[in-house]
Amino acid sequence: MGELATATGVTKRTIDYYTNLGLLKVERSASNYRYYDKEMINRIHWIEEQKKQGKCLDEIHRLIAPTENEPEEIDIQDIRLQMRKLEHDVTVLMEHLDEKERQKLRKKVSPESVALMQSLLLILNN
Repeated sequence: MGELATATGVTKRTIDYYTNLGLLKVERSASNYRYYDKEMINRIHWIEEQKKQGKCLDEIHRLIAPTENEPEEIDIQDIRLQMRKLEHDVTVLMEHLDEKERQKLRKKVSPESVALMQSLLLILNN
């Protein structure tokens, strides 16, 4: 690690901090020594340059994160099942309300919410 600090111009403590924040990925050797490859050394230089440009570590992390995290796969079938269950639950609820209570409930749902739900249903049904 001392050689890495010398090669990058940052302290061991800073490298540990960046690693703990998730800005750097560390690999371990068979004897449990930390190993940073050339990409991580380049990243340290890049992070330091971003800091010189006035970016905080949170901003830098947001710049790094999208390239490292693959987008999660969306399970459309699961969303459809959840929407159907919600639709069923709302129907059952409405059946148990008198007309006055139904009107109150309808007033509490904004037109934007209804439009959003309708749009979501259209997207999921395609």
